[in-house]
Amino acid sequence: MKVLHIWNPAGVASILAKYQSKIFNWKTWVITRKYYDRYNVTIYGEAIECRAFTFKIRALIKALGFNIIHIHAFDEFIPLLKRLYPSKKIVLHYHGSDIRGKWKERERFWKKADSILVSTPDLLEDAPQHVIYLPNPVDTELFKPMPKLRELGTALYFIKHQRGENIKWAIEVAKKMHLKLTMRDRVKEPIPYNRLPMFLNKFEYYIDRNYIKSLSKTALEALACNCKVIRWDEKIVRDFPEENKPENVVIKLKQIYEQLLSK
Repeated sequence: MKVLHIWNPAGVASILAKYQSKIFNWKTWVITRKYYDRYNVTIYGEAIECRAFTFKIRALIKALGFNIIHIHAFDEFIPLLKRLYPSKKIVLHYHGSDIRGKWKERERFWKKADSILVSTPDLLEDAPQHVIYLPNPVDTELFKPMPKLRELGTALYFIKHQRGENIKWAIEVAKKMHLKLTMRDRVKEPIPYNRLPMFLNKFEYYIDRNYIKSLSKTALEALACNCKVIRWDEKIVRDFPEENKPENVVIKLKQIYEQLLSK
């Protein structure tokens, strides 16, 4: 199978393409714009320094050599892609704020895809019936326990969306549990993706967002590092979910592709 992933939110495309190549020996690649890869998450594929129009042209040329085009969030590109390559199968993959509460608004784009995936269960709310939940993969070769780095009694919270109520909640949770809290603004102080595992491993707990009722990808990465995660309802998650292991995710995705190609 030949799969081109276009765009790379949170590095998901790179993980999928890497493990599709590693496990199935498929021809896979990722293409995205460097401007939107501030954390250097494109560890597999290429992040191109170019303008939007140039990127579209390069993506269209690249797509010639692939039979499945897996679009991540970049739904507005689908009508043009479908018009030029009507025989190619297009999979559209939403990851969060790109579709949350926007199903009606984005309908003119997603209705042209051959299959639609979402990366967290909460995104199924108000979604069309045929939308499929595909768990977020975590690169377990990169995110793994480093117990010698861990300091007990500590917690980490990433300030990402500047939500004052969520910051206040994180502080209250840490205080309640008598944890020494570190707050890091990932926008002002970005951490390169390849250094994130070492950073996460310094803490016993990771405090996730509480305004979305599903674990964030960073929370899953923390679990893969053997950190405990405090989720939206203050319950503590200790085990990395089997469904998020990259090999399990790409096996499920393979079944989705095969069903698509059989139509």
